Amino acid sequence: MDPGRAECENCDAFLLPMRNGVPMSDRRAGLLLHPTSMPGPYGVGDLGTEAERFLDWAASAGASIWQLLPLGPPGLGNSPYSGASAFAGNPVLLAPERLVQDGILDEADLESPPRFAIRQVDFIAVASWKERLLRHSWNLFRQRGSAELLSASASLAAAPESEEWLADWTLYAALKRRFGGSPWFEWSEELRGRKSEALEAARRELAEEIAYQRYLQFLFHRQWSRLKREANRRGIWILGDLPLYVALDSADVWSHPELFDLDEQGVPRNVAGVPPDYFSRTGQRWGNPLYRWDRMADQGYRWWIERVGHALRQVDFLRIDHFRGLAAYWEIPVEEQTAVKGRWRPGPGAPFFEALRRELRELPIVAEDLGIITDDVRELRKSVGLPGMKVLQFAFGSDDSDHLPGRFAPDHVIYTGTHDNDTTVGWFEVLGEAERARVLKYFGKSASNPPVAEEIHWEMIRAALESEASLAVIPVQDVLGLGSEARMNNPSTPEGNWGWRAAPGAFRPELAQRLKDLVVESGRGRDQ
Repeated sequence: MDPGRAECENCDAFLLPMRNGVPMSDRRAGLLLHPTSMPGPYGVGDLGTEAERFLDWAASAGASIWQLLPLGPPGLGNSPYSGASAFAGNPVLLAPERLVQDGILDEADLESPPRFAIRQVDFIAVASWKERLLRHSWNLFRQRGSAELLSASASLAAAPESEEWLADWTLYAALKRRFGGSPWFEWSEELRGRKSEALEAARRELAEEIAYQRYLQFLFHRQWSRLKREANRRGIWILGDLPLYVALDSADVWSHPELFDLDEQGVPRNVAGVPPDYFSRTGQRWGNPLYRWDRMADQGYRWWIERVGHALRQVDFLRIDHFRGLAAYWEIPVEEQTAVKGRWRPGPGAPFFEALRRELRELPIVAEDLGIITDDVRELRKSVGLPGMKVLQFAFGSDDSDHLPGRFAPDHVIYTGTHDNDTTVGWFEVLGEAERARVLKYFGKSASNPPVAEEIHWEMIRAALESEASLAVIPVQDVLGLGSEARMNNPSTPEGNWGWRAAPGAFRPELAQRLKDLVVESGRGRDQ
């Protein structure tokens, strides 16, 4: 068992019922906030001091779960759900002040950072500045890194659980830099096809860059492990997020093309997405390559076992995004520009989870079962014993919505909204007449006495906390009462997402106290 998890008081009381798919005995409250959204002076939230201050605030608010988005290097549009690696950590999340504490940066290196935007991440500017800073720290690490740091770095590289993916990722990242950021399928034919002689030559020629990329992953492992320990020490458990798919331009597809639905040139035959739904009339064409589930089954789902095992070493619980794709997935011909002309194809189903459980034993996993959910998805979730999800913003589209509290069993996690929704204040402001009328009726209001913007988010937070769901997770934007300017992602727009940041001083004590009062009243207190 992960040492950090063992530090959680009463961890097993929460974990075991989740694994067995029965109503969880502990009612818990959580907060949803990605690390990039933390405030701070360096243009993007990171794994350092501000994250620990957030943990203090979350603990004072009665939260015992911190949910975050995927931690890997983001892909196109800076989306953490289309990552360049299913295993690597995102170097942009590295905290500069921790490098000073480790003696591999000087305080003078941080004295005059650029004047970054405060409320929104400029990903290009931040990545450029932090890359220069990290390369400088790499030089200092080699010159004066402590014996403890050097030993810990070597241990990570040699660890059986990281040796293979780390070798694949560092070579991929080094080659990508050599080719000016071009995707792997535009590299030379020998490297695209992973010819052994070409790979060996690249390892020799790029040894320096490979070592640097390995250093970045060591830093990420070190800083994230520290932050997780700090969370666990405060009685807060981490709920991580695992995207179902990876990006075409990723170390995983380049290293294991046989596991993906590609032609001989490495071009996808079909791509992932979802049919028309709540978010888009033409569906969502994500463009990720689809898996060859037949080949994965022949290998005993080894790649997936390693992936989930790696994720569970980083977090306490894991949400599988787009769970329904494991029952059946939407296959879109690559030449189609929208998701309308796709078709359902069978996923790996229960044998996939049986293979995971044989190897990993415990599966503290939440199934993101939103969207077009059919009986096969419901049956799979229940048969493998995973909690599902409900979203309160979805509860008012009809009078009999199964997202309404009272219409679902306790083996669920309820949210006011997710990273794909508008904030509750923003959502309420643009509601249609019929849906708004249902909201007003549910909260005992009328058109002449509606909940104003300053109240609606607290009404929704209270409803989520008082529901039968064993875990209620509230996006931090809703606790702060923010509008659409704080939306994290709009699935129908490819640009301008993922950049929201909390303002300095946003995590105010009075907000924590108000949330804690509701948490305690709803029986979700940390000591209840």
